[in-house]
Amino acid sequence: MAIAAPGAPTTDKPLIVLTPRTVWLIFGALMAGMFMSSLDQSIVGTAMPTIVGELNGVEHQGWVVTAYILAIAIVMPLYGKFGDLWGRRWPFLVAIGLFTVASAGAGFADTFGQLVAWRFVQGLGGGGLMILSQAIIADIVPAKERGKYMGPMGALFGISAVVGPLLGGLFTQHADWRWCFWINIPIGAAAFTIAWFTLKLPSHSSGKKIDVAGIFFLVVATSGLVLTTSWDSWTGNRGYDWTNPGLLALVVGTVVSIAAFILVELRAQEPLLPLRLFRNPTFTIATAIGLILGMGMFAALAFLPTFLQMSTGAGVTQSGFLLLPMMVGVMVAAVGSGLAITKTGHYKLFPVVGLAITTGGVAWLTQITGDMSMILFGAMIFVLGVGMGLVMQTIVLAVQNSVDPHEIGTATSTNNFFREIGAAVGTALFSTLFTTKLADNLTDVFAGAPAGTGGGAAGLTPAAVQTLPEPYKTGVIDAFTHALAPSFWYLVPVVFLGFVLALFLREVTLSDVAGMVARGEALAADGSGAVTVDGSVVLDELSAPVHPDIPHPHREPAQEIGAPARR
Repeated sequence: MAIAAPGAPTTDKPLIVLTPRTVWLIFGALMAGMFMSSLDQSIVGTAMPTIVGELNGVEHQGWVVTAYILAIAIVMPLYGKFGDLWGRRWPFLVAIGLFTVASAGAGFADTFGQLVAWRFVQGLGGGGLMILSQAIIADIVPAKERGKYMGPMGALFGISAVVGPLLGGLFTQHADWRWCFWINIPIGAAAFTIAWFTLKLPSHSSGKKIDVAGIFFLVVATSGLVLTTSWDSWTGNRGYDWTNPGLLALVVGTVVSIAAFILVELRAQEPLLPLRLFRNPTFTIATAIGLILGMGMFAALAFLPTFLQMSTGAGVTQSGFLLLPMMVGVMVAAVGSGLAITKTGHYKLFPVVGLAITTGGVAWLTQITGDMSMILFGAMIFVLGVGMGLVMQTIVLAVQNSVDPHEIGTATSTNNFFREIGAAVGTALFSTLFTTKLADNLTDVFAGAPAGTGGGAAGLTPAAVQTLPEPYKTGVIDAFTHALAPSFWYLVPVVFLGFVLALFLREVTLSDVAGMVARGEALAADGSGAVTVDGSVVLDELSAPVHPDIPHPHREPAQEIGAPARR
């Protein structure tokens, strides 16, 4: 019998050795899974008009996006907690399987209802891919070395945000919108195969009671919040009519569910989202920064492609290409900061500088005009991308490094959950501000317009705008720009608040022990991370325990019980 450290769970199974080859193989599977999940948050945007037109779902098209976001938000905390309780191998395989099967189902959907249902199932898998990928990296790579892995993961989010609309436009214009979903099938199959053979993660039973009441109220509260913030997109209404009994019932139910969830978590034996984590200042500040970044980042990204289409006459594909400078900025900053963190062992500087740059980038976007140079616009969004790339994965690293190794999944999912909630709330508020101002501007543009000038403000599309006679064409472009540019000012103080919080982020020394090694579930590549018990020691995943006096080329002589563990 061998155990890894005093107090660690006893196991009859040989421990895993985290060799560089094993880590990189697992990392490849995680990147494929994360790319699929993040890509599907944006790929349907440019294909939406074609999809809903073909499936007769124009009036309820908001459900295509809402169903996916809702499912992701619901399951994020569940995957994080269940991974901590039972191990992450099987939840990750289930997540890939769900996502891949649902992608095939969505691609072959014959009705709008089928598409929405499959999008929801996609979200059930996608939420797991996001959370478990980040948690598994924390399991197999020490925080001190994690930057060089999490940098590419952060870059992946920025890449997918830009590549998604680009691919959606290409598939719709030159092939079939169904390829927006079918593209996931070979990627998912490859990721599942790699994960099946390389994801040698331990599974276990904690014996702890599942927080059923917490799950129930979290699902209800999250659903209510997402549905409230996306009210106009899935109901077809414009803005919020607070005399609507359905909307009022939704808001009241959401508030009551949030209050009930907090009460339940305070009393639960094994809470789904332990509120005591918020006593940790590093965790709290980093999670608050994630919430703020979600509000600012996604709100800005949501309307920039439409601005480009309206102002330049660019098609859906071309507008995607015009966002490439942002992708480059995110990639350079995320990968560069990750390597720098690994080299220096310090991370606080990057969210501070990143949020300062992001604040400046958002403020710079208030200067956009309908006839501006695309080179200048590219510089603006490059700066925004650099700022976001410095922050996104760095705060996840800060969260993971500040909590007990047994709660890495829960902490990671909580941070991501609040970022998703921030994205939903921020996009909804920004959309309300923008559309209200736009409606007023367009009313002025078309006031007294003669028949045949474009049908007034209703039903304008980028293509229709380009066919309008002057001065209406210029008037519409200016109306759009004058509504969008000032709206960014509302995001500036939000992102600046994140910068202020980052100044108070306490830097915790990065751990040099991977999560699984700290929990006694694995050995580091150098053989460290275990002590012997009853004269036995574990060598690797293929060998049986051997007597410590027998030499082995990959291990130092075994330590005695009570000796300090080598790190």
